[in-house]
Amino acid sequence: MEEEIKAPVTETVEEVKAAAAEETEVKEEAPKESMADYEAEIDASLRRYERDEKVKCTVISVDADKVMVELGSTTGIIRKQDVSDDPSCNLQESIHQGDEIEATVLRSDDGHGHVVLSMKAAAAAKAWDRLTSLLESKDSVEVKITGVTKAGVITMLEGVRGFIPASKLSLGYVAEDDLPNWIGKTIEVRVITAEPEGRKLVLSAKEILREKEAQERKDAAALVKVGLVTEGTVETIKDYGAFISLGKGVTGLLHVSQISQKRIKTPAEVLEVGQSVKVKVTKVADGRISLSMKALEESAAPEAAEEKEEFNFKLPKSENIGTGLGDLLKGLKLN
Repeated sequence: MEEEIKAPVTETVEEVKAAAAEETEVKEEAPKESMADYEAEIDASLRRYERDEKVKCTVISVDADKVMVELGSTTGIIRKQDVSDDPSCNLQESIHQGDEIEATVLRSDDGHGHVVLSMKAAAAAKAWDRLTSLLESKDSVEVKITGVTKAGVITMLEGVRGFIPASKLSLGYVAEDDLPNWIGKTIEVRVITAEPEGRKLVLSAKEILREKEAQERKDAAALVKVGLVTEGTVETIKDYGAFISLGKGVTGLLHVSQISQKRIKTPAEVLEVGQSVKVKVTKVADGRISLSMKALEESAAPEAAEEKEEFNFKLPKSENIGTGLGDLLKGLKLN
């Protein structure tokens, strides 16, 4: 009976000893981990950031005029003017809570325990790398015009101030007085100068417009086939013929011999610049288009002759026409 009572007591003592051993082991290890963490935290809190040091941080909050970031165990602040040179930059649209960003230290303390940071300096190198890449690739990008100067307009690209000369805005001439009308417009441009050392960025829309115009002309010319009858406008007049615009930059030559069936000395006798004419395409070769008005007159002549034949019939002679009562009753049978 006593053995039965002692057995459970013995097992309980062993379990208690095992539990105590585990607890002792945990207590011995815990102070080591806690101390290491504590020391790391102390080191982080005592960390002093140096001016121009590049750091990575996480956005905590974004206001209209500043961005607060987490920098290790320290809080950093980035003022709006230190985010971008773009006056139209909206912090709350471009930066969001949780974003990982790179910045450069301006001051280790703003007097309130915050590290003062700048995104512009850290982003500048990346921006110029991107701009140099665009210069080499000749890729086009869209920009919004934000201001004007005497010789052109101003825009922002990759956070860098760019200049578009008036001569590069359009295929045509842009007068100085017309430059303010370009503010607010979004246009497609190409980087033609990118010099990081002098912060010189020059853009152009002209090359892109010229290429598009050439492609449109090529596509329109491909639709012009021999036998096509179309309307055109007299563009220029020479002694040997007239150049007729068929639209979308496509022009054909109407030779003086193809203007009319009548003999004329110069196209100016029957044509004038700006006049609308109907022409027929007679030849397309080596990018040249030959036109004719004469061919339309020739094709119209047989049709006119056919119409004339339809109405050109002869009346019977008067002696063959009977109008007497006998003639009217001729062949009439009475029962």
